[in-house]
Amino acid sequence: MNIFAISDLHLSGLSDKPMDVFGRNWEGHFEKIKNDWLSKVRGDDVVLVCGDISWGTTLEEGLFDLASLKGLPGKKVFVRGNHDYWWNGITKLRRAAPDDTFYFLQNDCLRFGNVVLCGSRGWTCPGSPDYTPHDEKLYLREAERFRLCFGEVAKVREDGDVLIALMHYPPMGLRLQPTLFTQLFEENRVDKVVFGHLHGEVFFPFRHVKDGVEYILTSCDKVNFSLQKIL
Repeated sequence: MNIFAISDLHLSGLSDKPMDVFGRNWEGHFEKIKNDWLSKVRGDDVVLVCGDISWGTTLEEGLFDLASLKGLPGKKVFVRGNHDYWWNGITKLRRAAPDDTFYFLQNDCLRFGNVVLCGSRGWTCPGSPDYTPHDEKLYLREAERFRLCFGEVAKVREDGDVLIALMHYPPMGLRLQPTLFTQLFEENRVDKVVFGHLHGEVFFPFRHVKDGVEYILTSCDKVNFSLQKIL
């Protein structure tokens, strides 16, 4: 079993949000992703999708875009991004999943073999250029959601398991300052953290290890619209 990841698909099947307005590299971006997916992923593999899946604003619109991934090989595991307004009610979403290869994480965890996955959206962190005092409440709330995740992880984790955390936002500021998120990842012995959200010219290392945790950026335009092998 291999683990791959990508984020920020920004699909827009029922909404008028073409991504090529952000640059020519976005032209046909979903076809690039699908072709790469088909070249790498097999049926027993897992693909992590770290938020900003669809521009849809209703569950119907989001499900229409999710259906674009139906038939692609592998198990697909999602966390919510800041633009996933259609993601409203985890129970309803899980019941409406296109098929049994779709999984949605929200303050909980999943196990595939010896790999445990947990995740939540996260939020902009102190040290990020867009962080303001108004973000403090949501930052603290998202840290609490990760505490809930790790409470669930503790119930299923076994010796030798690999623990991977998914989130949409970067877990630290641009200078890689410690945050509540990084503190929780270290305390709970997370092996890898996969995230997205960043686009354009913003610098952030694609892969780096800090205090024993590997952090991996997977925004699709930052990785040339190709799935990144995580494990």
